Amino acid sequence: MALLDKHQLQFSEFLSTNYENALSNINKLKSLGAKVMHDVDATKMANVFPFNCMRFDRVVYNFPLAGFFPDESKEVEIWRHRMLVQQFFENAKSMIHINGEIHITHKSNGFFKDWNLEFLASRVGLRLIEEVPFNLKDYPGYRTKYGFGGDKNFNCIPSKTYKFGLKKRNEKAGYRFMK
Repeated sequence: MALLDKHQLQFSEFLSTNYENALSNINKLKSLGAKVMHDVDATKMANVFPFNCMRFDRVVYNFPLAGFFPDESKEVEIWRHRMLVQQFFENAKSMIHINGEIHITHKSNGFFKDWNLEFLASRVGLRLIEEVPFNLKDYPGYRTKYGFGGDKNFNCIPSKTYKFGLKKRNEKAGYRFMK
């Protein structure tokens, strides 16, 4: 018998109500030996147990999004998304091994290019290693979902995975605007 607290039950209910395959996906991951955690804040995770005691080869954030609010100007919206990503970079940087990588998969057109991930990474001492096209077919079973309770998939074409690492000691700060 598993004991669940009220918060865990609410979270499970939210997932099963809003994302059809969420609980079966979680159970599959657990059966493979994964530790599944929820309510992890990507902007504060480096300071939270058990993450504050761990170092990783890879830290991955697929399609970060701070939400859309219809009354906000485009400038405010972009600023909010950029702050989310920059705070994630700051946290993830302290969580990777010296040769570790931080991967962000992100749409690579229009509004999303204005986030300028490479500049944000550069500000916190990271460098772009490479960017590769994201191909959803390379990840069987993976689905792009809208956040905040929507089981609909969003169109992730075109997208890229941007791979960042720590800047080398003698490497000068610099960046280019994303293509």
